[in-house]
Amino acid sequence: MYKINFEEPVHVHFIGIGGISMSGLAEILLKEGFAISGSDASESDLTRHLASLGAKIYHGQRAENLQEEIPAFVVYTAAVKKDNPEYQEAVKQGLPLLSRAELLGQIMSNYPISAGIAGTHGKTTTTSMLSQILMDCGKNPTITVGGILKRIGGNIHVGDSPYFVTEACEYTNSFFSLKPTIGIILNVMADHLDFFKDIDDIRHSFRVYAENISDNGTLIINGSTPELSYFTEGLQCDVITFGLNPAFDYSAANIVYDDFGCPEYDLFIQGKFVSRVKLKITGEHNVVNSLAAVAAALLMDVPMEAVLTGIAAYEGTDRRFQKKGEVNGCTVIDDYAHHPDEIRATLKAAANYPHNRIWCIFQPHTYTRTKAFLKEFAQALALADEVVLAEIYPARETDTLGISSLNLKEELNAIGKNAHYFSTFEEIEKFILENCINGDLLITMGAGDIVNVGEALIDA
Repeated sequence: MYKINFEEPVHVHFIGIGGISMSGLAEILLKEGFAISGSDASESDLTRHLASLGAKIYHGQRAENLQEEIPAFVVYTAAVKKDNPEYQEAVKQGLPLLSRAELLGQIMSNYPISAGIAGTHGKTTTTSMLSQILMDCGKNPTITVGGILKRIGGNIHVGDSPYFVTEACEYTNSFFSLKPTIGIILNVMADHLDFFKDIDDIRHSFRVYAENISDNGTLIINGSTPELSYFTEGLQCDVITFGLNPAFDYSAANIVYDDFGCPEYDLFIQGKFVSRVKLKITGEHNVVNSLAAVAAALLMDVPMEAVLTGIAAYEGTDRRFQKKGEVNGCTVIDDYAHHPDEIRATLKAAANYPHNRIWCIFQPHTYTRTKAFLKEFAQALALADEVVLAEIYPARETDTLGISSLNLKEELNAIGKNAHYFSTFEEIEKFILENCINGDLLITMGAGDIVNVGEALIDA
């Protein structure tokens, strides 16, 4: 594998530079003095931002993009296939190729103290919580997060300290390239079954990630993870557990919720009461996420008082139970949930939020996931009072597998839940304006572009 010399910045080309993770890595290299070029299908806020920092952006992916100025190496995403014209041109020229994950791993290795936050759910929120704590206490870490964090004004922050914080994504085993000093595993669930064979395959990957943690480092793992010892036995690093069970190293008890569904709880460390903690984000799942962030921050030498101040100040990340506005007296929330467990957690959190009825406009994400979890999606969505289904967002997939949102509607009907399906956003917006009444809570939900529905309703 090509090894980057951070002391001698060179020209780097990114295939797919407009993605939230790729753009963040490009920005880190820009601020380290590297010359950056990259391509994406269309212009966006992220590509415009990179251009303002000095990156050369190409719209459309063509072989000529690597002929005008030949880079020292090329970075590509997992979505880039080998028939991509820029990938083929890089191979033709004999240019070194690094995957996004390999680049992230090399950047991480450039920092003495690093945290990688892994898990099927909660990576962005927990990474953001930890980042907020470190920023607020003056540690000034370098951060790459899969969402827009208000505290840093984007998805990336290049600090001037030994600290590095990043999400560690399991898809395509990307996190195999990371060797953090602090590794967090929030949960291990079935997902991405277009890549993984089954849950055992997924568990194996998380075990490999745990083994990659520095020998003198620490694994912070949810103590409720099934067959916990599978992930912890034989590790050279230290192990810390967290969760709602008082037997875990970090635990929460006496959870109550305010009028907007935000929890307050007693924090215990090693069974000893530490403090009452109040969060500004909703749901029991975020109580658990916050425990992981607290444990990591303390390992990164943040004083307890500063940890508690930072966690209390965190107000959430874009597209994570984010209030967008109101329409006809209904509160509009947007949420990124796209897995049955995430949907269940979001709707349970919504139950503590002021509402008459909970409306969930759900856009399934990928045909593979929808087919694999059809019954589970229906059971989770049934927690809403009213369900409206948009068509599946294909993302990286082209094969429909003979599945559509109508199949999900049938599953909901089969368990006695009425659901509405519309093939266009315009039809959904019209239906909502006619049926969602004053005092209702409207949640647009999914990892695709369903957020546009709520924003269009508010704009209208």
